[in-house]
Amino acid sequence: MSLSQYLIEEQLKLPQATGDFTALMSHLVYAAKIVSREVRKAGLLDNILGSTDQTNVQGETVMKLDEYADRIFTHTLTRCGHLCVMGSEEQEEIVPVPTGYKIGKYTIAIDPLDGSSNIDANVSIGTIFSVHLRSSPQGTPGTKEDLLQKGAKQRAAGYIVYGSSTMLVLSVGVGKGVSGFTLDPSCGEFILSHPEMKMPESGGIYSINEGNYNYWSDEVKNYIRDIKSIEGGRKPQSARYIGSLVADFHRNLLKGGIFLYPNDTKSSKYPKGKLRLLYEVAPMALIAEQAGGMAVTVDGQRILDLQPSELHERTTFIVGSKKEVEHFLTFVRK
Repeated sequence: MSLSQYLIEEQLKLPQATGDFTALMSHLVYAAKIVSREVRKAGLLDNILGSTDQTNVQGETVMKLDEYADRIFTHTLTRCGHLCVMGSEEQEEIVPVPTGYKIGKYTIAIDPLDGSSNIDANVSIGTIFSVHLRSSPQGTPGTKEDLLQKGAKQRAAGYIVYGSSTMLVLSVGVGKGVSGFTLDPSCGEFILSHPEMKMPESGGIYSINEGNYNYWSDEVKNYIRDIKSIEGGRKPQSARYIGSLVADFHRNLLKGGIFLYPNDTKSSKYPKGKLRLLYEVAPMALIAEQAGGMAVTVDGQRILDLQPSELHERTTFIVGSKKEVEHFLTFVRK
């Protein structure tokens, strides 16, 4: 089954469906195929690898492929007729629908190229997206408030991995589960390769940047020491950290484990956490929960219950197999 067939079948299950969401997804997938093509040719094309002389709103160096992906997604999606407003992790303000184009009923928040610092090292990178129904009146230009909605209200969320193969992992809402589609380059279609994806209840992998160990709270340090312990003859968990959220999350979704990005309690760099709530954390949290996992902040708040107050709000992120996250919570809730 192709992705388009899958979406049409889901659409037919809803008598009130108009086809707008299916059409929006087709435009997103078209842009993703273009970005995937450029990623595949990154080592062969001039002026696509390396960094620009710019920094984004996060204060991070903008990679050339970052800039390209942002341009492709924003140009394609804001002109498709199904969005009222868009937010990009690479742009400080909202991205409006250009004058003269139809204004739709959906919003999208997107990280065009997650893990872009790994581009030149040929490591897996990806795209993360989150879709909401607008909260403002239909037919009017979208606003920032349309984007600033809780993750629990997401109409859909997903990510695309540009790795050994290009894969789209998608949840079309609460109660809809998670499905994975792999791009078949011979026909240019995303084919259903991983139906009804489930995250194992437990796993032997932990993913965290241990270079930041000295900045963490004592509770987080104690947890890490515990899962590495060999007391009682138990096997310690294995560390696997790529530094690309999409890649780390995808591995743990398939094999089980836990991903942690706590805040820096002993430095001023990321006192509230590093990852962006709208563009990275909320969509991954929806996918995790729909696959049977858990996603919380470092102090145990459910990610999907968080109310964002700004476009580039940061938060802590603990996500993974249900039993592994529950074990983490026994350390921070003591």
